[in-house]
Amino acid sequence: MNSLQLCAPCLFGLEGILGNELRRMDADNVKAENGRVFFEGGPEILARANICSRYAERIQVVMGRFKAKSFESLFENVRSLPWERFVGKSDRFPVKGWSLESALHSVPDCQSIIKKAVVERLKERYRTSWFDETGLLYQIQFTILKDEVTVLIDSSGAGLHKRGYREIAGVAPLKETLAAAIVDLAHARKARRVFDPCCGSGTLLIESAFAALGIAPGVNRKFSSSDWSQVPRAVWKQERDRARQAERRDVNFSAFGSDIDKQAIDLTLENAKKADVARLVSAKQADLSDFKIDDGGGVVLCNPPYGERLADINQAERLIRIMGRVFKPGNGWSYYIISSHEQFEKLFGRPADKRRKLYNGMLKCQLYMYYR
Repeated sequence: MNSLQLCAPCLFGLEGILGNELRRMDADNVKAENGRVFFEGGPEILARANICSRYAERIQVVMGRFKAKSFESLFENVRSLPWERFVGKSDRFPVKGWSLESALHSVPDCQSIIKKAVVERLKERYRTSWFDETGLLYQIQFTILKDEVTVLIDSSGAGLHKRGYREIAGVAPLKETLAAAIVDLAHARKARRVFDPCCGSGTLLIESAFAALGIAPGVNRKFSSSDWSQVPRAVWKQERDRARQAERRDVNFSAFGSDIDKQAIDLTLENAKKADVARLVSAKQADLSDFKIDDGGGVVLCNPPYGERLADINQAERLIRIMGRVFKPGNGWSYYIISSHEQFEKLFGRPADKRRKLYNGMLKCQLYMYYR
């Protein structure tokens, strides 16, 4: 198959990190937009991105991009696209998507029009009037922003943040893709020790271990496109082998977690076992105020409670003040804390050396970085 136009949606704030990751994967023409990154490559790049990306939410094949302010324009543009290149005579092709700030604001109507247009295209190509849709899944997705339509086919299935190790999460868990980005920004992959004194379900610790070991997060999972004829099985095997060969098993790295909640500790250890990084991850029940630094240095990653509910705000602010006391500068220590609290630095007691805007879901946060 010739080069594919591809798209990787991501959490807002991760576009640059994701773009650099795709370039390292040898993707071509990488271009970042708000909340997604476009790129090009053959079937091997589609497979590689699904298997190896730490920051993408999914990998999509771009079928077309165009302006549309009427249903007629939407229909004709969609019908002109080469759907038969992917969708077979008996395959499934449901439609879902979203629309913002556009003349075509009714999502159900857009779904119906796009479905009808694809059906009409396939009727002409396969010379049939009926599609039983019992075969492989080709999930059609669309986005409409300011009247610009992007029509895509999802190749991932379940979101790529679902690594398989976190069937049960703690309270207000950090999405795995965001945790991986924080690990990247903290250069934790190169650290000898990583700590999380509010470890919850252990996501930051496990993603740190993945990065240190070079484990591709999707190396053991199945994707919607795993059975597509457009991506030969030999390509999937080649890319899984490539990912496994890049792993580093002999590393000088340890991840330490603590939490005041005993259930969180049990969950962290269970998740680390599922992720096959238990040998690198340890955790114990402890209060944040008991956290102490030593002369060995290390990287502290932390996602403390934000206090989004009024009853929890005082508790969240108390934790920030405690962090300001126990997260002491110098001696090779650095601290990376994600928070949505607008007065974080004031409560912490000193300004961050650097800040970076990130989104935890739709919640605007800052990653406060202390490394001097």
